[in-house]
Amino acid sequence: MALKVRLARLGAKKKPYYRLVVADSAAKRDGRFLDIVGFYDPNKNPAFVELKKELLDSWIAKGAKPTETVASLIKSQR
Repeated sequence: MALKVRLARLGAKKKPYYRLVVADSAAKRDGRFLDIVGFYDPNKNPAFVELKKELLDSWIAKGAKPTETVASLIKSQR
């Protein structure tokens, strides 16, 4: 099972916000996930990013790979 740290979309039409989730790479974008490791709201100025750093680091240590977008969000917060 290949794990990814990726965004899951929530919110209304034209007003998205996202959860950073750990999911199997074959799962749907908004489908089953294993854990929530953060939140991202691009509608706020500046964009709101909250990471659960200990939880995120433990999943990455277990082999979860962040997507490009999530990697850039993580990099901006560290």
